[in-house]
Amino acid sequence: MDDTPCVLVCVTGQKTCERLIQEGRKQADELGAPLSVVHVAQPGAGFLGNPAEGQAIEYLYKISTEHNADMALIHSSDVVATIAQHARRVNAIMLVLGVPGRGDWAIAHELRAHLPDAELHVVYTSGER
Repeated sequence: MDDTPCVLVCVTGQKTCERLIQEGRKQADELGAPLSVVHVAQPGAGFLGNPAEGQAIEYLYKISTEHNADMALIHSSDVVATIAQHARRVNAIMLVLGVPGRGDWAIAHELRAHLPDAELHVVYTSGER
């Protein structure tokens, strides 16, 4: 495990998460930190049975590589705890995540409770703020 602080981008199985990776790269460059990307898939809901999600994950892996980031794919039924555990493992000082403009902030609030010392950088993915 590397102790170098990094920026961690949390993505879903959608190609539009490319925006999150781009924003993560910008934040990592500003902080002089490496970039890491994580996707947590629910067991049994794997992307192998969903060709569109599988293609999106492959696409996001390609985008991550282009932005000089590693990407982890983790299967877990507890998305928030898994992201928090991975964030601690990679020494994340900032998490970049998408939240719908008028959508559910629950994951952001839960991550804040698990990672009080990490900065959360929220990218609005749709609608107005």
